[in-house]
Amino acid sequence: MGPSVSKAGRRRAGAGWLGVGMMSVLLAACSEENKYVAPPPPQVTVAAPLQQDVTRYLHFTGNTSSINTVDLVARVEGFLMSIDYKDGALMKKGDRLFLIQQDTYQADLDQAKAQLAAAEAQLTNNQAEYQRQATLGQQDFSSQATVDKARAARDEAAAQVDEAKANVEIATINLGYTSVTAPFDGIATRHLADVGQLVGHGQPTTLATLVEMNPIYAYFNIGENQVLMIKEKLAAEGRTIEQVKDIEIDIGLQNEGEDYPHKGRLDYVSPEIDPSTGTLLVRGVFDNPKLSLLPGLFVRVRIPAKTIPNAVLIADTAISTAQQGKYVLVVNKDNVVEQKIVTVGQQIGAYRVIESGLSADDRVVVGGIQRATPGSKVDPVEGKPDGSSTAAAAAAPAIAAPAATLAAPAAPAAAPAAKAAN
Repeated sequence: MGPSVSKAGRRRAGAGWLGVGMMSVLLAACSEENKYVAPPPPQVTVAAPLQQDVTRYLHFTGNTSSINTVDLVARVEGFLMSIDYKDGALMKKGDRLFLIQQDTYQADLDQAKAQLAAAEAQLTNNQAEYQRQATLGQQDFSSQATVDKARAARDEAAAQVDEAKANVEIATINLGYTSVTAPFDGIATRHLADVGQLVGHGQPTTLATLVEMNPIYAYFNIGENQVLMIKEKLAAEGRTIEQVKDIEIDIGLQNEGEDYPHKGRLDYVSPEIDPSTGTLLVRGVFDNPKLSLLPGLFVRVRIPAKTIPNAVLIADTAISTAQQGKYVLVVNKDNVVEQKIVTVGQQIGAYRVIESGLSADDRVVVGGIQRATPGSKVDPVEGKPDGSSTAAAAAAPAIAAPAATLAAPAAPAAAPAAKAAN
């Protein structure tokens, strides 16, 4: 019994040592598989800045104003007979808007014409009498006093004819005032008097207002230093201050973002600076065929100040902000990320002018900025300056990261296999 037990024990002992050996091999394999492998550098998209001539603008704010605004008034007294337009309608020059009672003024005109006819008849008679007396005087059949009296009567009749003509003209003008017409193309406001109302009694009565909106003005003020800058630009181009009207200006409305779609030109510059504000009043004129610009609107104004040759531009999305100011991330020759503080200028579409802090040969990070940390190494991929090729670069790290994290859980899977072998 003893040897038998001893033999069985030896078999169990051998199986135990075999299990220990297998576990050692498995643990050794697991330790080799779980060895830490450094992840590859993150991939970012880089691009060189753009270089092109850029026009620097001066920016202002102002307000639009109608080029002509006039109150339509009743210049003669009478009852308002008709309103011949709809409130807010676009009127053409010469269109009638209001009609005032005409019968009284038509009668005045007829009376003046009758008086003119009578005066002309009297003049004809007096002219004939003077001719007779003058002939008789030459023949000594009439005294000189009689001839002089006939001449005076003729001249008086001529003066009465002139007076009658003036009365006819006045009556014609007053009759014309009964028809209130548009002096220019424009939009008429709501009517301020109703049909049947007595207007023009004692003083002119405002009936409505006519506003001309095409073209339209924009008024704004510019500072003293900016005036000098514009004069310097004109001098550099060989132009004088009298040629200021050749300068093109742009305006944009509040709902038009950063765009300046309305093109115009300078129309007026005040001849003196306001000493109380140190500014100069300037006016621009803009075509407004669709009447999209209304008088009184707040507008953004820009005027070209100077041209910057070979300006450096990068995508506006590549610029970040820190306590030190605006900065961009660049990749040096060793593929290490660096931070550069920059001075930014105006925005041109999707790009921003960099006035200082960046050179044309820098490799700017335009895609995958969140993966780029100053001082860390990256895997740069050349892309477009606007960062449009960042999709491929962004997708690559998203696939690689899960593969690295899934390698570690492989070790526990071996333990059940060893247990089964036991």
